[in-house]
Amino acid sequence: MDVLYHEHGYGGGTFEALNGRIYGNGTETLVLAHGYGADQSVWHHLIPYLACYFKVVVFDLVFSANVSPALYNPKKYSSFKGYASDMVNLLDELRVNETILVGHSMSAMIGCIASIKRPELFQHLVLLGGSPRYLDEKGYNGGFTRSEINAIFKHMHQNYTSWVEAFAPTAIGMNNTRATTELKNSLRRMKPRIALSVAKAVFLSDWRSILPEVLVPCTIIQSKRDPIVPNSVAYYMKRNLNGHARVKILDTVGHFPQLTAYNLLLKVLKRFLVND
Repeated sequence: MDVLYHEHGYGGGTFEALNGRIYGNGTETLVLAHGYGADQSVWHHLIPYLACYFKVVVFDLVFSANVSPALYNPKKYSSFKGYASDMVNLLDELRVNETILVGHSMSAMIGCIASIKRPELFQHLVLLGGSPRYLDEKGYNGGFTRSEINAIFKHMHQNYTSWVEAFAPTAIGMNNTRATTELKNSLRRMKPRIALSVAKAVFLSDWRSILPEVLVPCTIIQSKRDPIVPNSVAYYMKRNLNGHARVKILDTVGHFPQLTAYNLLLKVLKRFLVND
């Protein structure tokens, strides 16, 4: 088992290395996994409410500025499988099964991969703004052409600060200064070489072939206008996931509803996770 702390001396294991925290003492475990450019603080609007119903687990993905850069292995994390391995290790350390995972953006697919590897760890996957492939292909609208992706990589490489200034408001997708500032600050704290490495792992990924292997029930949640992921991707996933899957389109815009439409997102999560 590839455990982070074995190589770098973290006595507390993956949970400690990734700054794991637990809120609430509910009987069911709810795991919140953030996406690219963010860290666990992206959930700060949701945690106080969700902790009333669940034992809420949050952590930072290894690229986060809050995690030791020594832990970021470009080879391991060139694939989402590296992140999925970390997720499985973290849940094993907590000795939990049948968790509910809310995976945002890249963590949606990371959760799917982890559920294939260890289905007993999950009872429900909430895929928030997730996508199995970001590149367009004949018959598939991923949201980006190859030239657009290459332009992103070039901009990041040439002037990372300038790219952050452009990308953050685009991803937020609305005039929300607080949310845009939060995302900018999180992105700025990432090391540019790590940020570019992770961006390549995300934007060049293609996990469509694994969707039929996902047997855990899934709820796919997406903004009605997401600048990163077209709505058609949500329905593509619904058609190809092998377990029960449903789609909920939020009446909002942007890729980060947990920052910009958290009351609406909480209402939907309560409906699907608490009242079901």
